[in-house]
Amino acid sequence: MELMTDQRFRKTIKYLRALFFFGLAGLALAVIMYFLVIGYAKLQGPPALSVPQSTLYYADDGTVIGESHSGEKRYWVGLKDISPYLIDATVSIEDKNFFSHGGFDYKRIVGAALADVKAMSKVQGASTITQQYARNLYLEHEKTWKRKAVEAFYALRLEMNYSKEEILEGYLNTIYYGNGAYGVQAASRYYFGKDANELSLAEASMLAGIPKGPGVYSPFASMEKAKQRQQTILNTMKANGFIAEKAARQAYMEELKLVGKHQHGQLGKAPYFQDAVRSALKNSLKFDDRTVSLGGLRVFTTLDLGQQEIAEQAISKMISTDSEIQAGFVAMNPKNGHVKALVGGRNYEESPFNRAIQAVRQPGSTLKPLLYYAALESGFTPSTTMKSQLTTFRFDDGRSAYTPHNFNNKYADDDITMAQALALSDNVYAVKTHLFLGEEALIGTAKRFGIQSPMEKVPSLALGTSGVRVIEIANAYSLFANGGKKVAPVLIKRVENHKGEVLYEHEQEKEQVLKPEVASVMTHMLTGIFDKKLNGYSSVTGSTLIKKMTRPYAGKSGTTETDSWMVGYTPQLVSAVWTGYDKGKPIELTAEKSFAKNIWLDFMEKALDNEPAKKFKAAKGTVSVNVDPANGKLAGDNCPVKRRTVFVAGTEPAEYCTDHLGKEEPEKEKQKKKKEKKPWYKRIFGR
Repeated sequence: MELMTDQRFRKTIKYLRALFFFGLAGLALAVIMYFLVIGYAKLQGPPALSVPQSTLYYADDGTVIGESHSGEKRYWVGLKDISPYLIDATVSIEDKNFFSHGGFDYKRIVGAALADVKAMSKVQGASTITQQYARNLYLEHEKTWKRKAVEAFYALRLEMNYSKEEILEGYLNTIYYGNGAYGVQAASRYYFGKDANELSLAEASMLAGIPKGPGVYSPFASMEKAKQRQQTILNTMKANGFIAEKAARQAYMEELKLVGKHQHGQLGKAPYFQDAVRSALKNSLKFDDRTVSLGGLRVFTTLDLGQQEIAEQAISKMISTDSEIQAGFVAMNPKNGHVKALVGGRNYEESPFNRAIQAVRQPGSTLKPLLYYAALESGFTPSTTMKSQLTTFRFDDGRSAYTPHNFNNKYADDDITMAQALALSDNVYAVKTHLFLGEEALIGTAKRFGIQSPMEKVPSLALGTSGVRVIEIANAYSLFANGGKKVAPVLIKRVENHKGEVLYEHEQEKEQVLKPEVASVMTHMLTGIFDKKLNGYSSVTGSTLIKKMTRPYAGKSGTTETDSWMVGYTPQLVSAVWTGYDKGKPIELTAEKSFAKNIWLDFMEKALDNEPAKKFKAAKGTVSVNVDPANGKLAGDNCPVKRRTVFVAGTEPAEYCTDHLGKEEPEKEKQKKKKEKKPWYKRIFGR
């Protein structure tokens, strides 16, 4: 009996020894595995925190005008910009030991594991905030052991490489709050119409309860269940020492004002402008599609919301809703190229085609100032004369004869000056100038002015028969307005990432591409379309606008069979308007032909309403003299009309007008002079 007991004892010792060594080996293996996992996690380094976020577009005053997203409204905010109530509520309900554990709450894990074993399935979660953040960043939300293992590994990497504050900030910016709102800022704006840092305890405790089940605990899904969940959160906050009993009771009783509307509409403001900005981000700044759409960029643009509204209203006021005529509009600051307003059509939802930057239309006579600039550089002056008469041009190289026509087939049948030819928009003068300079001259000049649309080498190019874009012609006139300095359309001033780091900032080029004195002469010539002193065989082309003008303008209108244009400027602002039919249908009604002019003036007057009425300063190297506008010679005492005209110094006329010498003075002038010669008492008493 004793022998059997001894054998059993020895056998037991043997089993215990084996168990000890197996346990020791298992423990060693576990330690080795732990350090291997730690080492591998360390070797992997910090996981990328790449979260899809809405790209926001800002006007020049900092107002958000729109956003880019794919159904997820998400705006990243720092932890300091989140209400402390929301931080405490979230930590309290989701992971009360968040700031003390290393990424895993082992007590909760054991409890959840026992519940899972009992139910023979994955029924209870024990995920910490770190684990949930890892899942939101990198994994799907299915309940499997494999996913939990990968989640744990990512959580370990997050804890090893990021601070608790960084993890909590990321978590609060990634969780889903329902109704397309991802992160606390989007949720705060949607549910309560305020920023995340403005949330009250009542609002924060309501919001913190939604992520558990947005379809159940959202106040828009069920206010009853939302309030129950809010009560639970307030109780946990009280139990965990975040708030007192009185504060919890008051928060629960507080009546909440719900909004249920996202901060930025689907289109936002100035949708055509936003499209142009997105295009510039991709094509000019080389941001890829995903970064533009979901990169959380902050794009600061040049848009002036006031001018944009004025432009849109001017177009809608001028063109009736039942008309098929479309419009394209661009306004720029000529000093730096900043695009202040852009309209690509009358209704973006009906037609997103951007007529301001995509449509290529014949500019008509708005191209003539570029031609005459080239002529001024080649020795022409505002007083250079040529005959305006019906003319057929024939060519020796086998090309067909070409006969340009003036509007309504009116001609001076006499010599006219270049200044008057521009003001009256004489086509014969323009074609003669074009052919005299050589057909390559205008093509080269257009490129100097920044026009990239191809130009056809034909006689009719002088009349604007090769298409350009609205934004190109606005930019070209900016060179006149700024004295000949290089400028290009600027839509984006600065681009930042969601952390505020600057990824791009526009730098203004400083290059003189035109002769300042010649640009100054050209600007003065362009004021002529609003000066009745240049009336001749027809009225100046801006005559219908003169009475409505409150400041000096320079500009040029243009009309083709299918296109109507007006481009003009002050020293502070340039704007260009095109109106016409998309399919090139002829513009037949007289009223329709004046749309562009009236839209342009309406915009300029209102956009500059609070700006000083600046005059165009003559550049250094210019002189101004009085000339007779009919012949361009120095005006004599007997000239009935005298006009102050700017010339490049040394090119001003030296010959005086003699056309009016010896002519009888008009009877009215005689009587006036006779009256002035009478003694004062005779002028008073009539004797």
